[in-house]
Amino acid sequence: MEPAPYDPHAWRDPKRLLWLLALAVPTLPFQAGGLVALTHLHVFWWWGPFFAFVLVPLVDWLTGADGTNPPDEAVPFLEADRYYRWCTYVYLPLQFGALVWACGQWADGGLPVADSLGLAVTTAVVAGVAINTAHELGHKREQLERRLSRMALAQTWYGHFYVEHNHGHHVRVATPDDPASSRMGEGFWRFLPRTVWGGLRSAWELERRRLTRRKRAVLGPHNEILTAWALSAALFTALSAVFGLRVLPFLLLQAVLGFCLLETVNYLEHYGLLRQRRPDGRYERVAPRHSWNSDSTVSNIFLFQLQRHSDHHANPLRRYQTLRHFDESPQLPSGYATMILLAWFPPLWRAVMDHRLLTHYDGDLTRTNLHPPLRRRLFVDPDVPLETSADARRGARRAN
Repeated sequence: MEPAPYDPHAWRDPKRLLWLLALAVPTLPFQAGGLVALTHLHVFWWWGPFFAFVLVPLVDWLTGADGTNPPDEAVPFLEADRYYRWCTYVYLPLQFGALVWACGQWADGGLPVADSLGLAVTTAVVAGVAINTAHELGHKREQLERRLSRMALAQTWYGHFYVEHNHGHHVRVATPDDPASSRMGEGFWRFLPRTVWGGLRSAWELERRRLTRRKRAVLGPHNEILTAWALSAALFTALSAVFGLRVLPFLLLQAVLGFCLLETVNYLEHYGLLRQRRPDGRYERVAPRHSWNSDSTVSNIFLFQLQRHSDHHANPLRRYQTLRHFDESPQLPSGYATMILLAWFPPLWRAVMDHRLLTHYDGDLTRTNLHPPLRRRLFVDPDVPLETSADARRGARRAN
């Protein structure tokens, strides 16, 4: 006897309407302007970082974590429900509307430098989270979503992320070969130039190989990196033409801060985690244990569940509303907003994360993705297997 067909009304997503809250992020510049007009307090031009790094962590702490998963039978219906796609689609017009509005404020000339900088930082929060929206869209098979992904990246000049993330990072994640996987003992400020430059080099090499295989010119219209950068150039040129060159420094500032925010997230998602080599020399398959996970409820809503990163890497095509919690995944002690702040202060980060990493690997340093300078300081001969004694662990803390 065949089982009865699944009733899509038997289970409803309790967060269904809450996903609309994610669209509050691209309106942060509008919120800042409204708060300034309402209170006459110019400090609200800095509303974006306050919202992201004070308000969200506070509400995360108050609401706690949510480790529930949708039932397997409901997943096909959730994946097919276009409501969830429209939640990501709408981010883009709000994103670019906020950017145009911010340019109008900078061009007016009435804002003091401190207020203009505050608006630029607020706009950078929108730009950084837009890369996350592009990340969600760029993993999908539909051509519309892939095009929207590339558009969302234009604000930060990070169009090469579309190539590197999908074809580089997801292949090499949690290995020493991946520029976006941070290593144990590697502070964020050391990681940042390595990941920015390494990701750019990797993206260009991947695109060069793709075009060479297809017998197309590397420096031509089929190069997805060049076309993405052309889109950014067109956007910045149009805004400068309309509002004047006065806006250009602020546009560049928000772009740099936006992609630095993205790279901070990269730093915390795989810190020190390492895929082991199989007997044939290849790395083991990506599993949930190779990404740090967080079930902080509010941060997950604002980030389209990016924090359920373990399931994302194990199943890259899964849509955000169906991503699951796994008990085997190493868990961050808090949501991304809090962890980003910790990452900017390496001693605090190491105090919070290094012992969690070692616990995940039962104290075995040989199983971690160890920062090469730290390895050299701990062990004279790199060919000698790493020790896992208490002395070695104390040495790791001293070397950090």
